[in-house]
Amino acid sequence: MLEEGKRAQTQVIVLISIVILGSCLGNLSQTALNAMFSGMAADFGVRMELGQWVTTLYMLVLGITVPVVTYLMRRFPLKNVVLAALLLLVIGAAIDVAAPSFEVLVAGRALQAVSAGITMPMMISIVMTSFSRDKQATVMGIAGIAMGFAPNIGPTIGGWMIGFAGWRSFFVALFVCALVLLLLAAVLIARRPQANSSARLDVLSLLLSALGFGGLLLGFSNASSFGLASPYIWVPAILGALFLALYLRRQKHVEHPLTNLRIFDSWRYRVSFWAANALFASFMGITLIIPLFIENQWGGTALQAGLALLPGTVAAFIVNPLAGWLVDRIGARPVVVVASVFLAVGAVSMAFIDEATPFWAIVALQGVRATGVSGLIGPLTSWGMADLPHEIMTDGSSFGTAVRQACASVGTALMVFAIAAGTSAGMSLMGFHVAFAVSGAFAVMVFGLVVARVR
Repeated sequence: MLEEGKRAQTQVIVLISIVILGSCLGNLSQTALNAMFSGMAADFGVRMELGQWVTTLYMLVLGITVPVVTYLMRRFPLKNVVLAALLLLVIGAAIDVAAPSFEVLVAGRALQAVSAGITMPMMISIVMTSFSRDKQATVMGIAGIAMGFAPNIGPTIGGWMIGFAGWRSFFVALFVCALVLLLLAAVLIARRPQANSSARLDVLSLLLSALGFGGLLLGFSNASSFGLASPYIWVPAILGALFLALYLRRQKHVEHPLTNLRIFDSWRYRVSFWAANALFASFMGITLIIPLFIENQWGGTALQAGLALLPGTVAAFIVNPLAGWLVDRIGARPVVVVASVFLAVGAVSMAFIDEATPFWAIVALQGVRATGVSGLIGPLTSWGMADLPHEIMTDGSSFGTAVRQACASVGTALMVFAIAAGTSAGMSLMGFHVAFAVSGAFAVMVFGLVVARVR
């Protein structure tokens, strides 16, 4: 009996390790391309605005895929879902290694986005359903490396690889890593009888979800290419909000909902849901904004732009698991309150940097901000999800992940628009100040929610 328990525990550790690494690859590749836009656009002879579709489509497909994960995890054996996600990543990377045209490159990125859209909510769900309550925060802290560390290290790795061997080398590395993970998953992950043949996919819910999240993500992603009053922003955004409202309404009445809205009966889940949304709106765009500031306003090089993010990235690697370990020992509140102070101080202070600010000060403020982000992602997720009944845990992770991606797009769009508006008005520094202030405002929202509601 004891031997059987140890074997089961080992199988769970192998499973979550592979899924965390797969999620790391997806999130890293999402931001790595921020440093490779110009090289790819030049190679294919496309305008930078068109080149940004590599990232825009990735976000769209990711947001559309995530809500379906609840159904996939109920309907199919977990090993099959993991293998499918990793296989899509391998195929997508292989396509991009040999992409002869920009359109083919985008198609490969779409497959990679489907993979990332599956692994992220699946990772959270596995942590919350396969580990005891006294270990959930610790494991979620380790999983937080995929959510916090990987996106931060992406631009540094992307910038280094494009300078060292060209942008295709990044996809070669992605292909090799994903293939190794796929082989390990095929050999090491044990089959578990989790498939539920009675699970049904409500096609209309899927369509409404795709149109809702897709419209919101498309609208706000267009902010980098069009003016704020442009119909290319507001038409898809408004239609997306309408379809999302119809989606939520349908979930209350349909027999087989894509998202069980009982997740919002938990006040802890509601608090963590809104705090995490504000957190992602605050920090995801910074991996793009800081390199832009360093190169275009401060007068630095691409190498300095990458180095500016590096200390914060190292802090994220250390703080993510440390914060989870602390939550399991002293509780969530002291950890997330301290982390939210770091986040707010770092984010708000960055609204005052300019060309005269020493490089070390920019790096230090980014490090403080990144420490706060890393101390919040895992603890907030585990604290909120732990209050949900086991049977709707996947609903909470999938819907929460989808909305966080949408909020990350909103935050990034607001920052990019501020910079573009400032530049066109001949006040580029003011544009960066406003962009950093947007990040700071969302950070203050996180601080307020955490201090007032996390107990």
